[in-house]
Amino acid sequence: MDEALWAFGRVSGFVSLALFTFSVLLGILNRSGRRLLVLPRFSISLLHRNIALLATVFLGLHVGSLLLDSYAKLNVIDVLVPFLGAYRPFWQGLGTVALDLVAAVVVTGLLRHRLGQRTFKAIHWLTYAMWPIALAHAIGNGTDGTGKWFLVLAVASVAAVGGAVIWRLSATFLETAKAREGGLR
Repeated sequence: MDEALWAFGRVSGFVSLALFTFSVLLGILNRSGRRLLVLPRFSISLLHRNIALLATVFLGLHVGSLLLDSYAKLNVIDVLVPFLGAYRPFWQGLGTVALDLVAAVVVTGLLRHRLGQRTFKAIHWLTYAMWPIALAHAIGNGTDGTGKWFLVLAVASVAAVGGAVIWRLSATFLETAKAREGGLR
């Protein structure tokens, strides 16, 4: 049973990271105001939100399965308080920090209407910190983190997200966004 929990913990962590990567890309695209192929902007927003939710579910499965696995030897303190774990405390602590950031984004997302849009957006920016922290956790603490196949996927993910951020912050995009805002007022 422990081998099954260990394997499930590894796979669910990888799936969660892949889904978070896709969600970050969709979030960047959604904020650009541009269409994705034939999808209107509201569809991109829904897709972004649902993929992020699915990524969060897989993150819960990742943490839950490793809590139950006697080989991983995680306890609740390791999951809640960063850098106290017995196995690779720094890398495991990064996973805890990423989990805490996801929790903050999820809670503020659920309380979005009570907190207001400005607070929600400010806390939602934490995803730009969460994603690379989670990726570093996967590389440093994951069983497959230094495997060639994983590193190729990690480099491709970094290139995709980095490219999207550069595209989002490009002068052409910023000028288009300012013109669009000016036209809406």
